[in-house]
Amino acid sequence: MTKPILLSTPHMGSDELKFVQEAFETNWIAPVGPHIDAFEQEFCQVIGASHAAAVSSGTAALHLALRLIGIEPGDEVVCSTLTFIATASPITYLGAKPLFIDSDRTSWNMNPDLLRETLAKRSHQGKLPKAVVVVHLYGQSADLAPIVEACNEYEIPLIEDAAESLGATYKGRSPGTFGQMGIFSFNGNKIITTSGGGMLVSEDADLVTKARFLATQARDPAPHYQHSEIGYNYRLSNVLAGIGRGQLRILADRVAARRHNFGTYQQALGKLPGIEFMPEATFGRATRWLTCLTVDPDTFGVDREQIRLALAQQQIEVRPVWKPLHLQPVFTECECIGGAIAEDLFDRGLCLPSGSNLTSEDLARVIQAIANLHP
Repeated sequence: MTKPILLSTPHMGSDELKFVQEAFETNWIAPVGPHIDAFEQEFCQVIGASHAAAVSSGTAALHLALRLIGIEPGDEVVCSTLTFIATASPITYLGAKPLFIDSDRTSWNMNPDLLRETLAKRSHQGKLPKAVVVVHLYGQSADLAPIVEACNEYEIPLIEDAAESLGATYKGRSPGTFGQMGIFSFNGNKIITTSGGGMLVSEDADLVTKARFLATQARDPAPHYQHSEIGYNYRLSNVLAGIGRGQLRILADRVAARRHNFGTYQQALGKLPGIEFMPEATFGRATRWLTCLTVDPDTFGVDREQIRLALAQQQIEVRPVWKPLHLQPVFTECECIGGAIAEDLFDRGLCLPSGSNLTSEDLARVIQAIANLHP
């Protein structure tokens, strides 16, 4: 039977099980414990943040971040359109409405010029959005300097969705550390994983303390169970935090492996007519969490969907890039500024198997399968 080659699978190291066993041996199985504290501290050291709260998912972290800055029903929140729905869903949890911004060609992330134009127009109309959520897509940072500048000019909080970009850099710093808060994901397909989990980071200690409070059902300090506001069951478990501690130790190796995958694909396929790879912007270093390319069907001979279906028949998982959120049925009533670039990237974009545990034989099989489709 042909071995399946999947898009991005978990890749364990040698220390994760040791930390999990320690949690079992000390009976720290509850959702709190020493691994959580250590994971938060070690994560801050890795990315250069001051404070962190480990939670159950990146989505939970983003929900908390939006609540912490006071997003309320009827508010408008600017959001990248080329991203997974989890970037925008928490906006709707709070009754607010996303305003989507198109991508640029340089990074595939939020176009800073469109953001500035939008904020200027909304300011003139007297209805500035309450926050901006910028995504760092497929392991590459957005162009943060002009985005931060625009948000500061209009005194709008910036939240960074760095779920896909742990290990990347922007001018030498980690994305996720430029805005008022940043969020990360440790889902099973991410560059490191805790099975399921996320992290909220900030330079503001009070915000992170409040995030932990809300993430543990907002229980007031009292001998009995007392609650003065509504909270959530969002805290990461001590067992999963142990996995995260082990994974953090090999983050650099995982980034190197994924960049190696990208380089191998690019060298073998980059000269084929009609194939272009996601560019690496000059302002930073991408992790290549997923290797992404675009296909010009008129030049290559088949379109990205034909490639996807052909590889699926060979047990190779490839996927289109994210469908822009302004095209999603649940967001049909939401405004999008621009959209043509994100739509084009979706129409022609494909994500290749990118796991750090792929073998040279796996990569060769994917490359051959794609090359064989060119007439």
